[in-house]
Amino acid sequence: MNYLIIGASSGIGSEISKKLNEQGHHVFTAQRNAVNSVGNHQQFNAVENDLDVSQLPDLIDGLVYCPGSINLKPFHRLTTQDFYSDWQINFLGAVKVIQSVLPRLKSAKGAIVLFSSVAAQTGMSFHASVASAKAAIEGLTCSLAAEFAPTIRVNAIAPSLTDTPLANKLLSDDNKKESAAKRHPLQKFGDVNDIASMACFLLSKDASFITGQVIKIDGGLSSIR
Repeated sequence: MNYLIIGASSGIGSEISKKLNEQGHHVFTAQRNAVNSVGNHQQFNAVENDLDVSQLPDLIDGLVYCPGSINLKPFHRLTTQDFYSDWQINFLGAVKVIQSVLPRLKSAKGAIVLFSSVAAQTGMSFHASVASAKAAIEGLTCSLAAEFAPTIRVNAIAPSLTDTPLANKLLSDDNKKESAAKRHPLQKFGDVNDIASMACFLLSKDASFITGQVIKIDGGLSSIR
């Protein structure tokens, strides 16, 4: 099968790409600079967030949009540009990619996996900008799942803090890691394998009866006290 992963250079996107590649699928990732294909994994140009879809196959069985941001500031310090930037990265980027490859997804009766955040539904201080953008992703997920059914399934994953390069500042030393772990009922923070495994499941035929869902992978943070 052919899978398109946006944001596969590191972290969760990289792990998803690796898992799909190991399963023998053809994995395509958008990068600013094209590189040679390696095995079943092909990278291709993305210019100003617009995909050159001519480099993609006619059938795309699954799309994962991974780019995100962690922009944590008190509300009074957030600028309009902060909100716009988070909206652009987390939400509008996903919209543009989906619109670009929609005919290929329809032809394949494929699946879409988007990324929200535990902060979209669980109030957290200093998360106003990114939580707003991720909440928009959840609304988009439900709306598109309804509009595209029964042809394309659309789901989202809402992780808590996960050990990725994006979260380096929040997990930069042992004290921060211990504090982050203690905030979760399971006494640990997220691992990319946990998130990537769910994404691969949602793309697969094993999830053929799942659409319009926001799957929380957050160590119980959003539901257990």
